[in-house]
Amino acid sequence: MKKSKLLFCALGFLLPGSGLNCFYLQGLKSFWAWVQLFALIGGVAGWVILKGAHFHSAPGWVLVTFGFIAIEASWLTTIAFGLRLDEKWDAQFNPGIEEHRRSRSGWPVILTVIFSLVFGAGVMMTFLAVSFEQFFISQIHEAKKLSQ
Repeated sequence: MKKSKLLFCALGFLLPGSGLNCFYLQGLKSFWAWVQLFALIGGVAGWVILKGAHFHSAPGWVLVTFGFIAIEASWLTTIAFGLRLDEKWDAQFNPGIEEHRRSRSGWPVILTVIFSLVFGAGVMMTFLAVSFEQFFISQIHEAKKLSQ
């Protein structure tokens, strides 16, 4: 079965962290797809913990970080594989394919790469801003406790 670079990139961009793009290429035996999926589930659980603890839970922050890494990794693989030459893509994922069925990725793949870059950078900056904000807020609370 021919593997489509567009479908791989679309899965990575639209469903980040789910591992579906890796499952598409390698099936259920894909180690990294399972890692991404469990990290995303952990991230969702961490978010629930953080919301319940008013953002004062170290385990919640650790789990959210794993989910964040899974989402970013998905967008990064979309960028890396989307920019790969069609010849290299076919050599790795479509070996022995006929000349007329070779991959010819165009603008749709490039657009998924662009949007993955934009969303990846935006989510990373947001995550870092919120993390540092919460860290400094916790430092202020600890300083107030010490001064009393």
